[in-house]
Amino acid sequence: MTGTEPRWPVAATLIAVTILLHFLPERVRMAPLWTPYLVGTLMLIPMVGVSLTRGSVFWQRIERRVILTLVGFAILGSLMILGRMIETLALHAAEFDGLVLFASSVAIWGTNVLYFSLIYWLVDRGGPEARHSGVTPLPDWRFPQDDHAPDVAPGWRPIFVDYLFLAFSTATAFSTTDASPLTARAKLLMMLQSTISLLTLVVVASRAINILGS
Repeated sequence: MTGTEPRWPVAATLIAVTILLHFLPERVRMAPLWTPYLVGTLMLIPMVGVSLTRGSVFWQRIERRVILTLVGFAILGSLMILGRMIETLALHAAEFDGLVLFASSVAIWGTNVLYFSLIYWLVDRGGPEARHSGVTPLPDWRFPQDDHAPDVAPGWRPIFVDYLFLAFSTATAFSTTDASPLTARAKLLMMLQSTISLLTLVVVASRAINILGS
């Protein structure tokens, strides 16, 4: 196989992350308002390079390193925001407005899904170009289509939407649904994502709903 996996779904995801972070309430924001725009632009540049060069190895490597590095820092930032919110709720619960809490929980939960979908997309089976070429290392996740691909979907390979669904399912069900983790790093990543989602929904979102309903 030749060519490269289209990057527009990934670009749309990055734009969605930026929009979510833009509406994060100022009191829980850890960085200036322009930071998400800068980070999103830095991620989009190597994607454009990959698309324009039809999968140049040079741009693939830059894309992988830039996105994984920036997403790693973004997840760390989300954990810091979540930790500060939980601490404030425990010590000074009356300081938070219900709408602020609810908006924050939506932003954190949504970006959690989108960040981890990018990680899953980049690490599984060597990344998008390795999967597209058909020459891939052992998979980190096994999808149902892997068992039926020769008969039902010949030439099937997971694309970004499959990893977006995997991240969404992990954040909502707190466990795997259709795709099974096969490696230690896949299991650890899903555990981390589930933990962030669980804390966001159980602690922050539930408290916001209680305040709004009172």
